[in-house]
Amino acid sequence: MNKELFKNSKIFEIDGDTLTIDDVYKIAHAKPFEYFLKLKKSSLKKMHESNDYVQEIVESEVLTYGINTGFGALSNKFISKNDLKELQYNLIRSHCTGVGEPFSPEITRAIMLLRANCLAQGFSGVTPDAVELILDFLNYHIHPIVPQKGSVGASGDLAPLSHIALALIGEGEVIFHGKRIHSLFAIEQIEKTPAILGPKDGLALINGTAVMAALGCLSLVEAKRLAISADIIAALTLDGVRGTIKAFDPKIAKLKPHLGQLAVTKNMNMILEGSEILNSHFDCKKVQDPYSLRCIPQVHGSCRQTFTHAEEVLSIEINAVTDNPLIFVKEKQVISGGNFHGEALAMCMDYMAIGLAELANMSERRVEKMMNPTFSDLPAFLAKDSGLNSGFMIAHVTSAALVSENKILCHPASVDSIPTSTDKEDHVSMGVTSGRKLYEIMKNLRSCLAIELLCAAQALDFLRPLKTSPALEKVHALIRRHVAFAEKDRTYHRDIQVLSEIISSNELVQTVEEVTGNLA
Repeated sequence: MNKELFKNSKIFEIDGDTLTIDDVYKIAHAKPFEYFLKLKKSSLKKMHESNDYVQEIVESEVLTYGINTGFGALSNKFISKNDLKELQYNLIRSHCTGVGEPFSPEITRAIMLLRANCLAQGFSGVTPDAVELILDFLNYHIHPIVPQKGSVGASGDLAPLSHIALALIGEGEVIFHGKRIHSLFAIEQIEKTPAILGPKDGLALINGTAVMAALGCLSLVEAKRLAISADIIAALTLDGVRGTIKAFDPKIAKLKPHLGQLAVTKNMNMILEGSEILNSHFDCKKVQDPYSLRCIPQVHGSCRQTFTHAEEVLSIEINAVTDNPLIFVKEKQVISGGNFHGEALAMCMDYMAIGLAELANMSERRVEKMMNPTFSDLPAFLAKDSGLNSGFMIAHVTSAALVSENKILCHPASVDSIPTSTDKEDHVSMGVTSGRKLYEIMKNLRSCLAIELLCAAQALDFLRPLKTSPALEKVHALIRRHVAFAEKDRTYHRDIQVLSEIISSNELVQTVEEVTGNLA
């Protein structure tokens, strides 16, 4: 290790037991040399003991699945001691069958971290050097090329994890210093050597739920931020169309005290506190707003509860042992089981996808209300000179397209099992498909919220000189630093992109919390 490169790095120890979802997110998005990851000494000890026991089995030539047998439907094939090294390499090479675009560096980093954390518990019999090389890849920002498609979410995420393992043995491709290169060259550049696979290393490296768990973790952190952003943007829209805050009376929420509803009710009141616009029409004839405004606590709150469930499942999964077979050193046992099955993850991510899609559905409906002068009393499509200018007509169409796509993506992958491996693996979770769909819905939601933010800021400008709340005035100022009022038609693609980045960076939430304090 070049100690000079890591002199200012934060030490991060991997022990298999204490990883958090936020840890996964921050390591996935870390800058080069921000962290130095290493195995905890106690974990190294357990890994060596487990690996030593595997070596004992090899010498005894007792038939043991995953060590001296074939795999899957070939598990009844005994492999002689002289062929075990070739067996592990053949496993990795043959399982590299992924197709499609590669995962982003952030997702790939999360996958590697989760696989290392699983193996660090010492129940896999893996050679510790192989796991330490995974951490070297993370430390030096060597990111294997991992095609997104090819896992059915049981027997582990075999194909995508095999592409990572292929890079570790020096036969794959990686992104290093911004270039796509052969992994052997990257390993040599950091003065390391490729992993030499021991009797169970190939299977241990690829048999687990790291890919789907990585997608779940990264999506969940973003989702929780987007949920708060959705409250803020909805509040801005409410004032932009001169809606009422009466439906957010805490007395209403207390009669239906779901935790999500209580949190959103609290947020809406905090965000809108002090709005001149609210006070300007307190006694108007609008008794009830449409559901997309009136039912924000009920719907946004319900969406949040899908995240609560996902957090419970993911927190367990990322510190679980998802390999097979498992090595129990004290008991001198090797036991085959099914911890590689991703059903819990697949189901919770399908559920979370519904929550994100519903936030987007509500956002699109609110945008429509701003487009419609009959409801909003604002210029049609928020255009200063409607007719000559189309305003945000097609921005709304984009939002409609995204929410419609989300509805298709919300079909639960977890109910769509398909048998593989001559029907030995006859029920699978499709967890990576669940995760990939979830991640796409999350990106669509972010774009929908950006479009609503663009429109709500324009609506607010038509109400001047009236002011919204102090918190939302800061939001409006933030928007106007990056996106100008639309005096006439222009290209809105860049505006949507910039606002999407502001939402993604969490700057929107931070801007409001400077006034309100922490939102729920």
